[in-house]
Amino acid sequence: MTKYNKLIVIIGLVISTLVGLWHFFVPYLYQWYSYIQEAPRAIIVSVDWINFLFSLLLSGNSIILIFFRKKLFKGDNILLTYYGFLVGVWFCRIVITIIHPWNYDFMLLGQLVAFIIIFALMVYPFSILIKDKIKQSKIMK
Repeated sequence: MTKYNKLIVIIGLVISTLVGLWHFFVPYLYQWYSYIQEAPRAIIVSVDWINFLFSLLLSGNSIILIFFRKKLFKGDNILLTYYGFLVGVWFCRIVITIIHPWNYDFMLLGQLVAFIIIFALMVYPFSILIKDKIKQSKIMK
């Protein structure tokens, strides 16, 4: 894997981490609770839990992969699977944004473009890592 591709992996993971960390503060930055004033407490708590766990998943997985990136670049099976899972999370984020958008204004386009860029930054090196792994397994045979 070239230095350029390694840099792309790191950039993608850093952006993924930042999005995850940013999501911890989204409900307060955008005053989510002002939209659901009349909602039962269970709804508000469930929104908090979902957002917290999504934020933790995204930032935590990204940080773990940043710490273990050298093993990832060497083709470690577990880390490759873990990275593939994170790539899948970003792909699902694109799909859900298209299928079930939460708004229909400029923000939708901005979100979609951002998610596609992050996904591209992650899927391109992932495909190279997979190719390298396949080549390595053929050589070993």
